[in-house]
Parts: sequence; C-alpha cells; structure tokens
Amino acid sequence: MEGREGAGEITRLLDSWAHGDSTAVDRLAPLVYDQLRRLAESLLRNEHPGHTLQGTALVNEMFGQLMKLRKINLDDRSHFYTFSARLMRRVLVDHARQIKAAKRGSAFSRVPLNTELAWAPPRDDALLDLSAALEELHALDPGKARAIELRYFLGCTVEESAAILGVSPSGIDRDIRFSLAWLHGRLHPAL
Repeated sequence: MEGREGAGEITRLLDSWAHGDSTAVDRLAPLVYDQLRRLAESLLRNEHPGHTLQGTALVNEMFGQLMKLRKINLDDRSHFYTFSARLMRRVLVDHARQIKAAKRGSAFSRVPLNTELAWAPPRDDALLDLSAALEELHALDPGKARAIELRYFLGCTVEESAAILGVSPSGIDRDIRFSLAWLHGRLHPAL
C-alpha cells in the first residue's frame, strides 16, 4: 500500500477529480496502479482456470468504466479502492455474461471464490449469482456488503477492514458472519 504521503495525494487528486479536474485521473493512475493490479490479480485467482482476462486488462477495463462516470465523489483512497473493486467485479460479471451468451450450453470447471466462500455454486453463472446477491445485500445493508468486499475482494485483514469502515474488529467479524450466512441462504434457499 502507499505511504501516508501517497494516501494524502490520492485523496487530494480524488477531490480534484470530483470538482471537475479531468486531468486528476491521469495523475492518479500511476499512484494507484500497483495496488489495483494486485487487486485485479486477487480477483482473477478466484476465476475459472484459463480466464481470458489478465490483470492488466482488468485494470484497464476498470479505468475505462471509471472514465465513463462523468462525476463521482470518492471520499478517500479506501473508498476509491472499494469502488474500484466493485467496478472490476462488474467487468468480470459482464465478461462472464458475454462468455455465457457466446457458449450457451458449454460448461466451465469453476474454482471457488475463496475457501470460506466454497459453497458458492460451481456453475458458469456463479459469479453472476454472487454479484446479484451482493448487490441485494448492499441495498439492505451497505456496511455489511462493504465488509465482505473489503475482506474477500480487496483482501483486507479484519483490522484493516475495521479501520476503513470505522468500526471495531469484533463488529467486522459479526458483519462478516452475518453476511456469509445471508449470502449462503440467498444463493442456496433450499438448504
């Protein structure tokens, strides 16, 4: 991660961008690229073997999506990274939809998103189902959804997640336990 000085610069550039400075993104990109690349690699490790997107392509697609947003207000670097993780997940979902549409009827071998999320269904559209469930959870309780995103998509520790969300580590643990149970129930209603 960046040092305290880099974190302040990221926040300053995000603020400049929110206030209409379109060149701020160009200055922001080199400061956040390495962390975004690690995030992309982490997300791609959870995809099926032989995935056609690579880390660099996923980061580039994410920046393309980011640039389409005319005005966005991201409070600080943690908000930026969480938002970036959501955009990357959206790119992966869109990619999965395209693959599914192109290869109707063919099956992929699916690797679970995470050992703690191993109950995610081993189907082509597991990522689509998980994404829809996370969006539903976000609508019900944004804090719990952000806790899951930070832990399982950004790879933050419990302590880092707690610091980013401004809650105690035990609060993060409770939110994650609740969210995992809720997601499991949402993805497997018959169980």
